[in-house]
Amino acid sequence: MTSSACFDMWLDILKRIEPQLQRTAFITWFRNTAILSKEEGTLVVGLPLSTVLDRHIERYQGMVLEAAKEMDNSIAQLVYKVDGRLQDHPEACVNLLEHFPEQKKRKLPNKQEVRLAEGITSKILNPRYTMENFVVGTRNRLAHAACSAVVEQPGGKYNPLFIYGGVGLGKTHLLQAVGNAILQKSPRATVVYTTSEDFTNQVVEAIRTQKMEQVRKRYRQVDVLIVDDIQFFASKERCQEEFFHTFNALYEGSKQLIISSDRPPDELHLEDRLISRFERGMIADVSEPDYETRLAILQEKASEYEFFIDLSVLQFIAEHTTKNVRELEGILMQAVAQYELERRMPTIKSIAEIMSKLNKDPHVDEETVGFEKPEKRKATMQDVMEAVSKYYSVSIDDLIGSSRVHEVLMPRQMAMYIGKRFLNVSFVRLGETFGNRDHTTVMNACGKIEKSMNKNSNILREVHTLTAELGLR
Repeated sequence: MTSSACFDMWLDILKRIEPQLQRTAFITWFRNTAILSKEEGTLVVGLPLSTVLDRHIERYQGMVLEAAKEMDNSIAQLVYKVDGRLQDHPEACVNLLEHFPEQKKRKLPNKQEVRLAEGITSKILNPRYTMENFVVGTRNRLAHAACSAVVEQPGGKYNPLFIYGGVGLGKTHLLQAVGNAILQKSPRATVVYTTSEDFTNQVVEAIRTQKMEQVRKRYRQVDVLIVDDIQFFASKERCQEEFFHTFNALYEGSKQLIISSDRPPDELHLEDRLISRFERGMIADVSEPDYETRLAILQEKASEYEFFIDLSVLQFIAEHTTKNVRELEGILMQAVAQYELERRMPTIKSIAEIMSKLNKDPHVDEETVGFEKPEKRKATMQDVMEAVSKYYSVSIDDLIGSSRVHEVLMPRQMAMYIGKRFLNVSFVRLGETFGNRDHTTVMNACGKIEKSMNKNSNILREVHTLTAELGLR
């Protein structure tokens, strides 16, 4: 086969197997791969590194061979050959990011909600949150056991169930996992998962439209009510009153209530009658995971992403990232992204660099790691564009493109404003960066954002959020 025919055949094979894989796994394990030859019914597939060979043989060989046979029934077997030139010359391989771009779904109102029955809606339960993939450690064991008991007997011994703990420690995972498990056992059950913010918004809207009775009926006919972050009911007297009566109605009907907060009931600034009802049931806390639990969480997440990472690197992350689970996942995802985009296998040194960039001091001995800790990097215009792109879910191509729809125009103006106001980039330079626009266009864009900040608190908050994320405040 010619090199061109090999390329085309490999692209067709990848198109057949890509829908069967998670995107992270597909990009990670099939980057810089290629068909090297096809001789006498044997397809030879080249891999860039020996470290990926075992994974391909164990997980992907059968899938790839089946796809190849569908295209050419003369192919009888598939063998792998490690060829380092593929890594050095990626242009000879299929560019996965080009041929398989990430599909971004348009944001729709209330897309995070699902209708359960007449008048009853719930925030969507994330199917990835299960009781099985929640990593149990010494500091969350009681909470996990209580949730497991609730799954076995909703509305029984542990009702209400009150779970408290700091940010990013797994409360939401547990709450949604319970909801998923109950629905798996009893598909006809009405399980509503909501947040105190959503409940408050519904009460406010009901007061405005004089439809409070509908809200009451909505919540009082469910089998399981899960309320996340109830501490935000503080100072909202009407919401507390409505929730109090809803709580009583469900409790007296032996319906399960599950509540989470960032602190125990007796430290909440809520009405005493609510606190006394929370204390009537089971109270369990989740706290910062110990080293062994942090390492187990990292191993579980790496397995989910189907991403190979050396144990010593995971141990380093677990040792130096102690705050919460969300922080652990963030560091791991940075390592995955580094491999996907730069083809750099994570090392202790590269992880320490990531931590320094994220302002997480790893406290590593320079002689051990072999590098000097870099000074905090100043944000660039590229950083601004990436942050705005991620925050508003628009691509960088859209930001520098010609589209003038509001969903693209406002983020573009925001990026221009931040570049001018906080990075002191000239109007002319900004115009060149954003598709060679005239400098007067940039001036007008910056002016619009500045005026909007004085009139619209949402715009002001978005500026503060983005600049804080970029380290510009």
